[in-house]
Amino acid sequence: MSRTALVTGGTRGIGLAISAGLKQAGFAVAANYSGNDAAAKACEDAIGVKGFKFDVSDFEAVGAGIAEIEKDLGPIDVVVNNAGITWDAPFHKMSLEQWQKVISVDLDSAFNVTRQVWEGMRERGFGRVINISSINGQKGQFGQVNYSAAKSGLIGFTKALAQEGARKGITVNCVAPGYIDTEMVRAVPEKVLESIVSTIPVGRLGKPEEIASICTYLASDEAAFITGATMTVNGAQYIAS
Repeated sequence: MSRTALVTGGTRGIGLAISAGLKQAGFAVAANYSGNDAAAKACEDAIGVKGFKFDVSDFEAVGAGIAEIEKDLGPIDVVVNNAGITWDAPFHKMSLEQWQKVISVDLDSAFNVTRQVWEGMRERGFGRVINISSINGQKGQFGQVNYSAAKSGLIGFTKALAQEGARKGITVNCVAPGYIDTEMVRAVPEKVLESIVSTIPVGRLGKPEEIASICTYLASDEAAFITGATMTVNGAQYIAS
């Protein structure tokens, strides 16, 4: 019997690649999304993964969404907390709304989703939680105090929760991508993008599939001894100690 995986923010960009990678590896995949119905339809048509629309920053909405997924696909064995937004501003201009919205979507969502599948994972003696952080959660970034705080928070969330899940067969790991060739990154002005690429020693942006391949491995039985880790995938742009 195949296992079920939920990928939040799973219909576009890195999330879409993760959904595709897990589907190819034999998982029954549910791709969460919040608003872009066209992208969800394109995801289903392209890779055969159904989209489930709910707001990951809303605990009750997540509960209803998970109930729908488990009714369709069975108990959730793997969670990839990938959903995230940016709303940048220098700190002296950052509003409370900008702070709270990014923290809510990028960090609170990991609690909202993981908490509601955690007991089932414990009961079954198996689970995989994979949190998508960022290079900017490791090193910080000007104009992204909210985003960097949220993504750094995911690393702490990972380290603590890994210790709680270890004896129950649940691994909890983090992947921290650098700059990846997605629609969002390609929307950056050309000169700015060239400047970013010039700081990446391998001389290029990462590929979404390179993030997906690590997530697929971490979701596998073979990765059972890896937990509490942060996988840095940034072409040596930032090397964490």
